[in-house]
Amino acid sequence: MNILIILVTAIVIDLLIGEPPSKIHPVVLMGNLIVNLKKYLIKYNNKLTGILITIIILLVFNILFAFIIKISTINYYLFIIISALLLSTTFAIKSLIYSVDQIGEDLNISIDKARNSISYLVSRDTSTLTEPEIISAAVETLTENITDSIIAPIIYTYIFGIFGAVTYRIINTLDAMVGYKTPDNINIGWFPARFDDLLNYIPARITGIMVVFAAFTLRLDWKNSYNIMRRDARKTPSPNSGFPMAAAAGALGIQLRKADYYQLGDSINQLKIETIKKTILLTKITIVLFLIISSILYLIFIILIVIWI
Repeated sequence: MNILIILVTAIVIDLLIGEPPSKIHPVVLMGNLIVNLKKYLIKYNNKLTGILITIIILLVFNILFAFIIKISTINYYLFIIISALLLSTTFAIKSLIYSVDQIGEDLNISIDKARNSISYLVSRDTSTLTEPEIISAAVETLTENITDSIIAPIIYTYIFGIFGAVTYRIINTLDAMVGYKTPDNINIGWFPARFDDLLNYIPARITGIMVVFAAFTLRLDWKNSYNIMRRDARKTPSPNSGFPMAAAAGALGIQLRKADYYQLGDSINQLKIETIKKTILLTKITIVLFLIISSILYLIFIILIVIWI
């Protein structure tokens, strides 16, 4: 039961407070350590280097988190709060939704402002994107990150506790920083990228199904959501990111497109600023449904364990 209490508290903390300052944010510290390790180990640019960097980061942050949690066990309530604070840094509900919502606000001001804002969220060149392309990028970012930033770390919290979420966040951060197929990353990033694909395999598919359920709840085209997910989910370079994106595209009747990479959904409806608002609502309902269903299943599991014992 402690896991569920800590998880609920962590979600409340994230929704009320959001991300901690960057100077003490574990993900930022992970990123800094990754940069420094890569700088010193780049001369050994091979797959074993990527494995070594992964092991070092995993050891450093799991030991650090274990030490902090161990100290907090002097008091039960302190243990819950500290554990929840640490866990809240492994996912990002408030900041994800806010950053994408801001793209819509920026589009109302000027397209150049929106281009600049979206450049912080996507890897593509945004300097010449049109308004529909900016909206598509925003929707893609939001729906893809339902898995990475919310559902996957929560799933691994249920299974392995806080350290499951920490491990997932480390691998996901490594993939984001060195997983690109550039000359200096293609070898070092191979292991983190494959590991991240493995960890996201089931969560991404769960997320896609939850988007379909959310579409049903909102009386959107849930059948099309499911059909488009089945048809287009595997068109993305990533084996996982296409599932929530395609499901959302089908639900909203829109087409999401990254030039030279993929095209998901059909252009039934035009991409407008309101599309971002609809996607945010779809995302919120997806998260709420997942939390309700997963909490119930976890409680049933606990009850069955107690009965069995």
